[in-house]
Amino acid sequence: MPQQLIEGVATKPLKVIPDERGWLMEILRRDDDIFAGFGQVYMTAAYPGVVKGWHFHRKQTDHFCVVKGMMKVVLYDGREGSPTQGLVNEFFIGERNPLVVRIPVGVLHGMKCVSDEPALLVNTVTEPYNYAEPDEFRVHPHDNDVPYDWSRKDG
Repeated sequence: MPQQLIEGVATKPLKVIPDERGWLMEILRRDDDIFAGFGQVYMTAAYPGVVKGWHFHRKQTDHFCVVKGMMKVVLYDGREGSPTQGLVNEFFIGERNPLVVRIPVGVLHGMKCVSDEPALLVNTVTEPYNYAEPDEFRVHPHDNDVPYDWSRKDG
């Protein structure tokens, strides 16, 4: 059963187009419904089992796409007055599930590498990074009030 998405979150399944030379995968286009604007593109890596998060932005919308390995991307809506306040979304994205996830302003988010090798995440953001006044507000990954446990769920 599909999960209820946090207000402002959107996803785009990606299509891999293979041929005898290799393959191509479009990630984000400005005419996509999911596209919220362009500020810059960056790539970040996470080693196996490492949690990177939590953080949120006051101005910036993120568009996450994992292009190597697999990551668990988790969102938490702690926004006052949001119709989905308190909701958690969990996405497993990467080589086995190519997807873009749009993360709106104010939504707490983080990621954990769940593959055996480092995972690479490409983020297309709506604002360029401001070195003098970074739009990044952090919350400890484990010691916080977020109703989420980063542990692997065996079963």
